[in-house]
Amino acid sequence: MRIALAGNPNSGKTTLYNAITGKNEKAGNWAGVTVDKKEAPIKKILATNADLLAVDLPGAYSMSPFTSEESITSTYVKNEKPDVIINIVDATNLSRSLFFTTQLLELGIPVVVALNKSDINSKKETVIDIAKLSETLGCPVVNTTATASKGMEDLCAKCIEVAGKTQAAPYVQGNIDLHSKKAVEDADKKRFDFVNTVVTKVETRKVKTADTNKQDKIDAILAHKVLGIVIFAFVMFWVFNLSQATIGPMIADALVGWLEGIQESIGGMVEDASPFMQALLVDGIVGGVIAVLGFLPLVMVMYFLIALLEDCGYMARVAVVMDPIFKKVGLSGKSIIPMVIGTGCSIPAVMACRTIRNERERRTTAMLAPFMPCGAKLPVIALFAGAFFADATWVGTLMYFCGILFILLGALLTLKITGTRVKPSFFIMELPEYKIPSLWRAFISMMERAKSFIIKAGTIILVCNAAVQIMQTFTITLVEANETGSDSILALIANPFAILFIPLGFGIWQLAAAAVTGFIAKENVVGTLAVCFAVTNFINEDLELLEGATSSIFNTETFVLTQVAALAYLMFNLFTPPCFAAIGAMNSEMKSAKWLWAGIGLQFGTGYVIAFLVYQIGTLIVDHTVGAGFIPGLIAVALMVGYVLYLIKKADAKVNDYALNGKVAA
Repeated sequence: MRIALAGNPNSGKTTLYNAITGKNEKAGNWAGVTVDKKEAPIKKILATNADLLAVDLPGAYSMSPFTSEESITSTYVKNEKPDVIINIVDATNLSRSLFFTTQLLELGIPVVVALNKSDINSKKETVIDIAKLSETLGCPVVNTTATASKGMEDLCAKCIEVAGKTQAAPYVQGNIDLHSKKAVEDADKKRFDFVNTVVTKVETRKVKTADTNKQDKIDAILAHKVLGIVIFAFVMFWVFNLSQATIGPMIADALVGWLEGIQESIGGMVEDASPFMQALLVDGIVGGVIAVLGFLPLVMVMYFLIALLEDCGYMARVAVVMDPIFKKVGLSGKSIIPMVIGTGCSIPAVMACRTIRNERERRTTAMLAPFMPCGAKLPVIALFAGAFFADATWVGTLMYFCGILFILLGALLTLKITGTRVKPSFFIMELPEYKIPSLWRAFISMMERAKSFIIKAGTIILVCNAAVQIMQTFTITLVEANETGSDSILALIANPFAILFIPLGFGIWQLAAAAVTGFIAKENVVGTLAVCFAVTNFINEDLELLEGATSSIFNTETFVLTQVAALAYLMFNLFTPPCFAAIGAMNSEMKSAKWLWAGIGLQFGTGYVIAFLVYQIGTLIVDHTVGAGFIPGLIAVALMVGYVLYLIKKADAKVNDYALNGKVAA
């Protein structure tokens, strides 16, 4: 028996889905977290041994779809016809939630209402008459608290009870002429009138919604257009401080020692093998993977802190603070949500763009969301912050806000190139109640991300490191390469890229090879560097700054990576195209090859230009001279800028042509 879970965004739908299935799907305090349906069997203990399948649908406010994720919900319910619908209703906002309920009741499918967030109502001394609400709606109503898994057994029992039965719902409008705007408006008005009547009958509030409370006073500070940004910067600084400069490295030190012990044990097992097999297994595969896993504690602490910020309701306020800024560059207020999600992973961030109705805004957001430093980029940030900047917390914070800045600049550029006018738009978002975050849910979220990180390290990164080790060991004629590997297959492949990177300050084949493998998965940057420089431990003494503020890890006889070049290399890896999987997500959401390649081109151009400016200007300030390859790099950047100016001029001409013909550009 299939049970569909449908409800408004932020009603606790995915949390309830997790509670009855034992899954740990991403839940958040905003619309757009669930953008596709998910299915899983309901735990037997809740379903009295019946075979029940729960289907978590994206949040929707109406069965008349306004966005693509609402269309998924509407299409599934109407076409797939589940046996029962669990309508998750936010008990703290009955008047908003029940409008959707009235539409579900008209479908002829048995409905069970889960009155969720009942615990919050108890604290506010708000009372809802469950029996009267059930009688009025003509369907069972069950009190639930999804965060504490309360009411789940009763909910499943009611679903089994009503399955296959006809509900005599007192509110059914019958067929509505959807082609008649007036008929639809009249039907909606009747729904609202019915909902208001129901709420008046069943709900008793001690504190009125319109009254100013403590939460409103806190919002006046955290969501302030100026002070809110300052507070956000301070919060992110401490998030990076705890994850990459204090707690994270302390845990990492212990983990690295344990991992190195494993590497030594494996080395002892294969000491009788050929030197090549020893190097491949111990240095290439095991050493490269261990180098990446050494940063796992830093990533886990970061995820844990972000999960706490989301759960307490703060990140929703960040969206409100950033909304006016994003609108000025032609992005939707909903564009903020993918950016916030992008701090975890670019793939769900890109998928969350489908909540944006306007096609240009959706494509632009999908193209720019990967600029946010995701979990895969954190090891790269941590490595360079530790190796060249003494674990300075400002490095991670700077990269985070650089991501936001490049998103704004990229959006403005896209606006100019497409010749689109900024239109007034409204961003309506329900701010969740402030609450003490759940340490357990944050821990579970952290462990799920850690699991994904470890799986990637044991699959994609392992295979990539093995390939890098083999290519570094042999020449094109399959004889053993020299000691430095400069005549190896890897050097042969990476050298052309290294030449292109000379104006950026990192024109050696090892760094070029790491940058290239980073396009497969950003963690590969760390893994490839570990293999190329034969370094396993990037966490303790290898990260100590040496004379001249340069790390010994990247010293060769002919090349020294300076702090300025290191910063340029870091920014190049962070702001060029993301991993292949994220590019695949971009392709899926954009549904346009032209936009996809334009997005990849913009990302490449951004990374190259920023790295060039950082290295050349930084070198000029520090050494009072321009860096190597200045002229060729300047020509390359000038060509990129010239092409962009050409596209803008072309768009302006198109807009003028529209104006002359009495048309208005979109």
